[in-house]
Amino acid sequence: MSIVFQQSIERSLEQLVARFSDPAMRGATVEAWLFDDRQSRQAAARQLQACGVNARLRSAYKPLLHFFLEEVDCQQLAAITLRYPNHPAAAKNRFLLETYPLTKLVDKVPVQFHASEKDDCTYEVMLTFHDGHQEQHAVFAPNRLHQDSVGQTLLSPTGWLTVVQRDTVSSERFETDIERLFQQIMTAIGDYDWGEREPYFEELNIAVQLAVKEQPLAYGHEVISLAEALHEDIYFSLLEVFQQKSGRPLGDRGLQPGQIVPEISYTDGNPSVCIRLCGLSTQDASGVAQELTTAAAPLYARQITEELTRLGGEIYTAASRSGRIVYGSYTKGSDQPMMISAGQHANETSGVVGALRAAQQLHARQGAHFTLSPQENPDGYALHQRLCAVYPHHMHHAARYTALGDDLEYRTGEALWEKAIRVQAQALTGSRLHVNLHGYPSHEWTRPFSGYLPRGFEMWTLPKGFFLIVNHHAGWARQAERLLDAVTRQLAAIDGLVADNNVQIALFEECAGETGFRLLNGFPCLLGEDARHTVPLTLITEYPDETLYGADFIRAHTVQMATVIAAYDALQSGLLD
Repeated sequence: MSIVFQQSIERSLEQLVARFSDPAMRGATVEAWLFDDRQSRQAAARQLQACGVNARLRSAYKPLLHFFLEEVDCQQLAAITLRYPNHPAAAKNRFLLETYPLTKLVDKVPVQFHASEKDDCTYEVMLTFHDGHQEQHAVFAPNRLHQDSVGQTLLSPTGWLTVVQRDTVSSERFETDIERLFQQIMTAIGDYDWGEREPYFEELNIAVQLAVKEQPLAYGHEVISLAEALHEDIYFSLLEVFQQKSGRPLGDRGLQPGQIVPEISYTDGNPSVCIRLCGLSTQDASGVAQELTTAAAPLYARQITEELTRLGGEIYTAASRSGRIVYGSYTKGSDQPMMISAGQHANETSGVVGALRAAQQLHARQGAHFTLSPQENPDGYALHQRLCAVYPHHMHHAARYTALGDDLEYRTGEALWEKAIRVQAQALTGSRLHVNLHGYPSHEWTRPFSGYLPRGFEMWTLPKGFFLIVNHHAGWARQAERLLDAVTRQLAAIDGLVADNNVQIALFEECAGETGFRLLNGFPCLLGEDARHTVPLTLITEYPDETLYGADFIRAHTVQMATVIAAYDALQSGLLD
């Protein structure tokens, strides 16, 4: 292990308290926007009030939402009208997205959203109360126009400080501790000599300590978490840094930098970062096995292997970069063959259980013919469980890709590693249909220090229900349409599933605009020609499963299982001939 960079910086709150506690500031009015939790901001404001300073310390992250959480008695509201700003350097729905999930937090109070077309980063808010009176508020959302580490111009949330003292008013950007820390990370890694060949490292570990507590929201799985947001922003920003270094386009999923691991933890002290180069971990988490039908959390790796071998099919294997084994099972029969896979993105965990449950059902059928690889990315899966030991309810997209740092599906060349499991499956079956189980975040996904929206993944920023994607070869559009129709018809029979979709889709459209998908039998669907896959038809599931546990997780893997069964039935019916 070697240290690339190490730094601790003073908390912004402590800096402000020290500055404005000076007797010379007595009588001043201080308004600041910071990336600190509510309790810390209010405690600092009380300290300043005790020194004779009128202080209001607001949130720089989702300030409109925090305005309603902290400054409005929502129980007294009868109606809300919002006019959100629009900036030429941001997506048109950017400031609308930052209001999410306001309508679910104001207890059925009607909310009207209108675009103001102003670029002043200020929301115009009209509140109507039950007693008939109205209030107008201007809610500032401080942002800065800047270039990021790969030269893209972005409009990003930032700290701000307004001071009124006697007849003097100053109002300007205030670089907060977390912004400074993020920039130091990007600079330190961007300036380091990584050599010229991928992969550049085994594990690049970015250990960050933040003094910011999480705030659960009273809707779904939503939590205001700067720790999670920082993890996401560090990880995807560094992918972009290494994509640029390697000469690849931004978003290239074939990049193999090594395993990038932001590990965020809480501290009562000053925020800090330690960037280290480490060897690959080969340890897997262990624990108690779960009954598949009632599994309330992701399975441990050992159980996945045991469940697979218990099927009794022919075992075939591939190897990961760390040396972990990727297992597949081939059940040979007289039916039309189908490939089943899960865990390509290892933080999408419901498909693993759903695939195993479906395989158990199919294996009991006479003539069953399929391959199953339920956990294609064991290195990412091990990292996911490692990260979940600290923050079990975070998305942890650092575990999405392999230890090489790439998306295994996009891997080419001779050294296929994990992807070899799919090549073997197709060689064994000659299948025309591959069912590939995936998931996506069950709550909002942001990159606050890089323009707010997750670049390249903007359509995934909010959950929008369970949906399906079919990629097909040229000349297979008719079969793809039939497959989607047959599968969604069968899924629509699952009690409450379409209704659940409708709730999420309605909220998505309210806060983000059109989904961009077509609705088929109550399910958002995408269908398109794609020659990347070697199988003529690839059905991809997308369940909002990241961070789910308990009954919600059981529901998720039950739907994944049902999709596999529905696709298998469609294949056997001759619809795809």
